[in-house]
Formats: sequence, C-alpha cells, structure tokens
Amino acid sequence: MKVRVSVSLKNGVLDPQGRAIHHALEGLGFAGVNDVRSGRLIELDVADDVTDAAIDEMCRKLLANMVIENYRIEKIAGAPA
Repeated sequence: MKVRVSVSLKNGVLDPQGRAIHHALEGLGFAGVNDVRSGRLIELDVADDVTDAAIDEMCRKLLANMVIENYRIEKIAGAPA
C-alpha cells in the first residue's frame, strides 16, 4: 500500500525557506504571491496489514517534529503493490 505523508510547519512558526522562495519569486517578476510556506512530502510503501495507528505513530515518532510541525496522511488508492 502506498501512503503519502505531507509535513508542514505549524501556523506561527517562522519559515525561512518559504520566505526565501517568496523573495525569489518576487525577484523573478511573479506578482500576487502573498506568502509561501514550504514543507516536505514523504512516500511510504507499506504492507497491507500496517494499521492506520502504526502509520500515525511513525509520523509522531520520526517523520514530523510534533513541536513545530503538522502532518497529513493520505492513502493512495489503486497504487500498485
């Protein structure tokens, strides 16, 4: 089973990478971008018997820093095993 975990900074946490991207977009002449928040995408290929609780625990213990980050888990339907 394929699982995507999207990790992003919590609101209120400074995002220097997002700020740099925003500045670069302005420098390239792109107008209308009010803010940029960066994050990361982690794709897991797990056995079909891995539970949602186990995936959640992976996120809490390793994949996301729970102090400053949020995460979202998405199972990818129809992904080949």
